Amino acid sequence: MNERAKPEVKAVFNESGIEVNPLYTAEDIEKSGGTGMIGLPGEYPFTRGIHRLMYRKQPWTMRQYAGFGNPAETNQRFKYLIANGQTGLNVAFDLPTQIGLDSDDPLAEGEIGRVGMSVDTLRDFEVAFDGIDLNKITVSLTINGAAAILIAMYLAMAEKRGYDLKQLRGTAQNDILKEFIGRGTWVYPVQPSIKLVGDTIEYCAEHAPRYSPVSVCGYHIRESGATPAQEMAYAFCIAKAYADEAIGRGLHIDEFAGRLSYNFNIFGNIFEQVAKFRAARGLWAKIMKEEYGAEKPGSMWLRMIAGGGGGGLTFEQPENNIVRGAYYALISALSGAQTMALCSYDEAYTIPTEYSARISLRTMQLLIEEMGLTETADPLAGSYYVETMTNQMRDKIAQIMAETDAEGGIVKLVSEGIIQARVSAQAYRMQRDIESGQFPKVGVNRYRNEQEEDHPVEFHAYKEEDARMQIERLKQVRAERDQAKVDQALMRVRKDAETGVNLMPAIVEAVKAYASVGEITHEMVKVYGRYREPIRF
Repeated sequence: MNERAKPEVKAVFNESGIEVNPLYTAEDIEKSGGTGMIGLPGEYPFTRGIHRLMYRKQPWTMRQYAGFGNPAETNQRFKYLIANGQTGLNVAFDLPTQIGLDSDDPLAEGEIGRVGMSVDTLRDFEVAFDGIDLNKITVSLTINGAAAILIAMYLAMAEKRGYDLKQLRGTAQNDILKEFIGRGTWVYPVQPSIKLVGDTIEYCAEHAPRYSPVSVCGYHIRESGATPAQEMAYAFCIAKAYADEAIGRGLHIDEFAGRLSYNFNIFGNIFEQVAKFRAARGLWAKIMKEEYGAEKPGSMWLRMIAGGGGGGLTFEQPENNIVRGAYYALISALSGAQTMALCSYDEAYTIPTEYSARISLRTMQLLIEEMGLTETADPLAGSYYVETMTNQMRDKIAQIMAETDAEGGIVKLVSEGIIQARVSAQAYRMQRDIESGQFPKVGVNRYRNEQEEDHPVEFHAYKEEDARMQIERLKQVRAERDQAKVDQALMRVRKDAETGVNLMPAIVEAVKAYASVGEITHEMVKVYGRYREPIRF
């Protein structure tokens, strides 16, 4: 068969737009940038992991996303997960809490406790974490628009229980810029929102230095339609914006960068996902060292939670999601994540049941106990394909960051709705490709079995009585608290917002007086106003 008669090999591109060769050799690594950024685990530029022994010394933290209904129910789910081997907590809050509404606010009707735990006052935190040792189980708060208030509540609850805040560990998502891009649970306009993030960084640097007040969340940017390269690039631009805010207050990068963390997404091509994380670790270390002058190795670490993204799951043939989740966990382990929060197979259509959550836990435990994923650091290192793709992903991420900066920076582009429009357009293109079959999705546009499409699924029941009970508990707290102290604390919140000082001390005082999330938010809205999303055509 002569050369002309050979069938052409169709070009293949990954989601980030990088062409995938049918074969890789050492020459491809050299063409893509060489081996200079590989290094060793635990050494700059940390491409192969931020710790020398990685999981050989300590496996990843298993931190399933959980929370629903009232704090008492959520406390029970927390204890169930811990009893089944979970080693960290990742708290879901309902939509009213996320946008600073109390349960008795008319706008909260129908949403109280629906997609997460309802929190009105410090009392709810006391119930939710009752009987849980905060020194043994670290807690991540997935909260953004109301993050300053919820961080204050967590610290106040821990202090009331006798914990030393100087030693207390934990994390808050507290990434408001990605909310403007991805999820929409904002409260205040862009600039005061960034100011509040800076307040939490500054406050924790002094009062709770081991607490991570910001977990930059590329996860939701990816869920909203971004490519893997865009996910990392926009997350890094956002992290730099927060770092600049903190530095503008007089903090040195080494005073807070070691407590910045990331929440990233995993679904899609295994090798693209592994390469994006290896690339991102080296790029972030380089940014911290060369652009910000970081000297401490910990300031250069890309500390991340990574788990299966719900956007990769399907409502169709939901049992397939168990297999998808296993691969997502495998990617997370191969990528060197410090923490996993693995989606459950029913998460495409409901809040996970105890049964599905246990399957996700067992999946992660299988990787630790049976599959050899903890035995050696960065086992894919040296692969011609992986190292070439790592170099290419690093270049792609850096390119998107440079383009963002050249257009005025992430804050400007988010304020004007430009990033939102780009991610939405990308989401539209992907949905179009799925519907046309160009992008394969097993059970959706491949291997459908119409006879199985009516397979029954178990939905999480929403209980109206939970909402009524939550409102009654809020009324009880208001009846029992010292209203004069509350009024004084709320007045301080408003005045401090007006003068522009760090709001965290005033918010802490208010939550300790059992002022509610809605009441504190209301005082801040008086000064800052509310965000209105720009519409772009």
